[in-house]
Amino acid sequence: MAVLHNRVSQAELKKLLYAETEHRTTISFYRYFQVDDPKLFRDEMYKSMNALKVFGRIYVAYEGINAQISVPDSNVNAFKNYLDTIEPLKNIRLNIAVDNDGKSFWVLKIKVREKIVADGINDPGFSMQNKGSYVNTAQMNELIQDENTVVIDMRNHYEYEVGHFVKAIEIPSDTFREQLPMAVEMMKDKKDKNIIMYCTGGIRCEKASAYMKHHGFENVYHLEGGIINYARKAKAEGLESKFVGKNFVFDDRLGERITVDIISKCHQCGKPADTHTNCKNDGCHLLFIQCGACGKQYDGCCTVECQKIYNLPLEEQKEIRKGIDKGMMVFNKSKKRLRPRLDENNKKKEY
Repeated sequence: MAVLHNRVSQAELKKLLYAETEHRTTISFYRYFQVDDPKLFRDEMYKSMNALKVFGRIYVAYEGINAQISVPDSNVNAFKNYLDTIEPLKNIRLNIAVDNDGKSFWVLKIKVREKIVADGINDPGFSMQNKGSYVNTAQMNELIQDENTVVIDMRNHYEYEVGHFVKAIEIPSDTFREQLPMAVEMMKDKKDKNIIMYCTGGIRCEKASAYMKHHGFENVYHLEGGIINYARKAKAEGLESKFVGKNFVFDDRLGERITVDIISKCHQCGKPADTHTNCKNDGCHLLFIQCGACGKQYDGCCTVECQKIYNLPLEEQKEIRKGIDKGMMVFNKSKKRLRPRLDENNKKKEY
């Protein structure tokens, strides 16, 4: 019987990844299409992907597939050939990571979900068939210059913070499901404008464009392949990047550099910084921006309190974090969420 799940510890898998000598290519792809039996689709895909030594995170649902993976370079062509055997995925656009060190994932996880991107949409009349028009890199640059264009960032606040397109409007929310109705409300008096929506790889902005069309907006566009595809095409075609800063990614890298601009600040000292990290205290694990100096000063922790816990013996740390539900641990200044910045006396300072 074929093995359909990983049976090795995460720590051992990560150790094995860094011991690999062959380079890996980090790839993301998605497609909205009807999957009649997501569980069967998932199991068959796991066997094929595992045989090709693919690592990563893949979601399968009745509405399609969403994948972020890494593939050994020697297996990339075989991987593409495998996708071509699945009719809805034949010739699918693959987004190759811009900052590609190949160390993005160390285990293969394929999960069946209700949807490939959680959207909170319950309207039976909603359809992904009626979506906005694609714009490519050159068209994106051209439309951004048009004063009749509104550019909407459909990513989370912490993604927008470190990098975004010039003129882009942030939808100030933690989740995509919250952003959809907010985007409609924010644009209700701009139905005569060209509305361009974008996200990391295209999956969120494609659905957002269909949601806007569903609510009566006509001139709706979405960036083909998202920021990842845009950045590669801009470089290849010698075009100026209208995306400034860093592109946040949901893997072990936590970001890939698009331009040299640093547009965000360290959440501890306020100096220019755009490196996301998770607090080293496993009872916290807060995602926040930390500069190199603060990383050394606080041992990679978000507060002195967490630093003290992090430096305790491991058994004491485990005892302290018993019963803690970290939930969605993301630094969000706008909602005074979670842990605030330290003041000059290493005490918590309210926002």
